[in-house]
Amino acid sequence: MQIIRETKSMCPVCGKLLPATVTEEGGAVWLCRICPDHGKIKSLYWSDAEMYYRFEQYDREGRGVYNPSCDTPGECTQRCGLCAHHKSGTLLANIDVTNRCNLKCEFCFANAHACGYVYEPTFNEIVSMFQLLRSEEPVPCPAVQLAGGEPTLRDDLIEIIKKAKELGFSQVQVASNGVKFAQDPEFAKQLRDAGLSTVYLHFDGVTGDTNSLLEKTSLPAIENCRKTGLGIVLVPTIINGKNDHEIGAIIKFAAKNIDVIRGINFQPVAFTGAAKNDDIERERVTVPDLTKRIETQTNGALRQSDFYPVPSMMTICDLIEAYTGKAQVMFCAHPHCGAATYGFVNEKGDLVPINRFIDVDKFLSEVARMTEKFRSAGKTGKYLAMVTSINNMRKIIEKGEIDGIKMDMNKMIYDALIKHDYSSIGQFHKNALFIGMMHFMDSFNYDTDRVERCCIHYATPDGRLIPFCTYNSGPVYREQVWKKYAKPMPTRTRETKA
Repeated sequence: MQIIRETKSMCPVCGKLLPATVTEEGGAVWLCRICPDHGKIKSLYWSDAEMYYRFEQYDREGRGVYNPSCDTPGECTQRCGLCAHHKSGTLLANIDVTNRCNLKCEFCFANAHACGYVYEPTFNEIVSMFQLLRSEEPVPCPAVQLAGGEPTLRDDLIEIIKKAKELGFSQVQVASNGVKFAQDPEFAKQLRDAGLSTVYLHFDGVTGDTNSLLEKTSLPAIENCRKTGLGIVLVPTIINGKNDHEIGAIIKFAAKNIDVIRGINFQPVAFTGAAKNDDIERERVTVPDLTKRIETQTNGALRQSDFYPVPSMMTICDLIEAYTGKAQVMFCAHPHCGAATYGFVNEKGDLVPINRFIDVDKFLSEVARMTEKFRSAGKTGKYLAMVTSINNMRKIIEKGEIDGIKMDMNKMIYDALIKHDYSSIGQFHKNALFIGMMHFMDSFNYDTDRVERCCIHYATPDGRLIPFCTYNSGPVYREQVWKKYAKPMPTRTRETKA
């Protein structure tokens, strides 16, 4: 056994915060700690140590938040919101706008149907949360996701979306099961006209065995969004032995519907309830497990090596900041929180990952060199440095056509950086499918190093910003917040078993 680093984790039985070690053993990475009451605890962290070390090379800390919502730093996870100790700003904020739902799903972060009370912030409370996020320094939060529960059950959802856009969020998303989108063809248009950017659609598979709502809900919801030009990101919860055999089929489905589906955000199941060790050993899926299944189930069209961690994009953030002289949003999540890539889709629905057009590592190295030139150059020097760097990039970017897909990456970079013409980037997004995964933590794999780097935060009515995994899997912050603002349960919403 080799110790990789020290951190802190939780006892999954009593929730006590404990010293922990991240270790390598048997080609995998483990999280080990000892609870004085419940003994030794060893939990799988990553199933592939080699991939763990590759992702670690992209590690970059951010600068945190200049005006934290909690001004008394303490033991991480013991006093959240974000404190001065937190190392990342908010890339994406979640706001639970209700805990009411019209489904009863087996796995649900919110556990909405079992609460016995209603949590539903008022419109003004939601506006206050928006304002908190937009006041974040040095960079206001750019994107917000309305979550729950099922957000589409709110009668004032359109007004909430309009207010979010009015306050400056460039991206407004709704996380939905799709029921209302399927039932009401006009609903997607109303939300799009209000300013909704994306529907995060729960989508666990392409057959009735894995997605019982496929025919009656998922497909009609996708079709109604297609008719109104409202983009969709599929959000499959992946459970080993239940739907992990359909990961490749989900990707192929998305590729064939690239006109409306912009991406997939796979979410390996997090055990937020009273899970047993046997359940976890049988059903756990880690990021390496997912990427290996993708490679196998796409017959190598997408490879495990095509995926990169979130902070690999920090070199792009540095470049934009150095060129503009303005603080930028930073993609500085922990390198082991997730992975992503882009794939271009040809007329047959086949995928070609961006790595086939460009050597990503060489490209990022050249971007880093360009950034250093910008930092040492004046206004005129910046332009000359950029032209020189773009010429250097021509050596590492493949130009032309691959499997029927034409993608001139050189022109896209030149147009964006030199001409400030972003139409080619728009074309990139039109033809590209984002394929990502975020492995949210539970009490078995909880790592405070990841918590301190979290970029996805929940805003709460009491003026706090709480890291995603702390809110859902840590010291029961979701339950605390919901109960604090609970309302009596009205007549029960009719629910559908999923």
